[in-house]
Amino acid sequence: MLSSIVPSHEPPASARGRARQPSLATTAAPYVVEDCLGLLQVLSDGTVLRFPPPPFPAGDACDDGRVEWRDAVYDAGNNLGVRMYRPRRRVAADNKGAAGHKMKTKLPVLVYFPGGGFCFGSYSYPKNHALCLRMAAELPAVVCSFDHRLAPEHRLPAAFEDAAAALLWLPGQVLRSPWLAGRADPRRVFVSGTSSGACVAHQMAVRFGTAGLHPLKVAGYILLVPYFLSEEPTPSELSAPATALLSRERSDRYVRLAMPAGWDKDHPLVNPFGPYSPSLAAADVGRVLVVAAERDLVRDKNLEYAERMKALGKDVRLALFPGQEHAFCAIKPLSAAADEVIRLIKRFI
Repeated sequence: MLSSIVPSHEPPASARGRARQPSLATTAAPYVVEDCLGLLQVLSDGTVLRFPPPPFPAGDACDDGRVEWRDAVYDAGNNLGVRMYRPRRRVAADNKGAAGHKMKTKLPVLVYFPGGGFCFGSYSYPKNHALCLRMAAELPAVVCSFDHRLAPEHRLPAAFEDAAAALLWLPGQVLRSPWLAGRADPRRVFVSGTSSGACVAHQMAVRFGTAGLHPLKVAGYILLVPYFLSEEPTPSELSAPATALLSRERSDRYVRLAMPAGWDKDHPLVNPFGPYSPSLAAADVGRVLVVAAERDLVRDKNLEYAERMKALGKDVRLALFPGQEHAFCAIKPLSAAADEVIRLIKRFI
């Protein structure tokens, strides 16, 4: 997939979807100046190359018939889609819980924003698909995994604008779509994400709170290793090894590619308690679950976020996973650690 970086927020129609043509005077071949895990490359002439993620054959076992899924478009203008999952068998109304009470027939709705440093990532990535299949089957829940526009073609705040559009699209689907209506509980919506997707989820909490999607009710927000940053490096950032999935070099690369022109890691969209960030004291974020990883570059920012939100009187629960690295449950969706994250989310919802 080819596109070009241009100074404006939205490239002109004539430039979309094609590579920039080199000048006849140019003799040197374009070379790679930025590389994001082999999934995204930026060339010296501004060309952006995107490549598919590697297959994840082990994830095929998750698509075992317990869950059915379908893709839809929520923003035709930007060609943005969502993958929706639902368990094939609803919890029957006459099923009995451990205490003998009837269980709910409708399922909670889990909105999920995948990670990727705002530069890559999609619901279609095999590992993201496997994780969402698991969550739909094991929570159980209706899961809606949304894509958003990606940097560097679309720098921030594009991802956050798309996420807001996705949430505003959701009520009509939950209430009237034949595929979701009757299966999804409009009073139990949870908004979640991993890494940069968790940053998105936080900002949706600030914008919509618990009542901003009426008639839906957002019952909680789930932030899995949120990609919170700051210009002042933390001990966990300084100690992050160069071989880590999220190293300082890679993190700085995502910042260069994704931040609005002139901004750094203190942008309010990635540093919620930074020098330019508005106060969160009045934000009605409801219940929040934060999952952090011990060996993660952003560990200290995750812990700080939970502590400062609690100090503001917010209902925030923190779970720190020993020995784990950044985005561990999305990178290894069949691992024992991912099992525990899913159990943790199940208890939370």
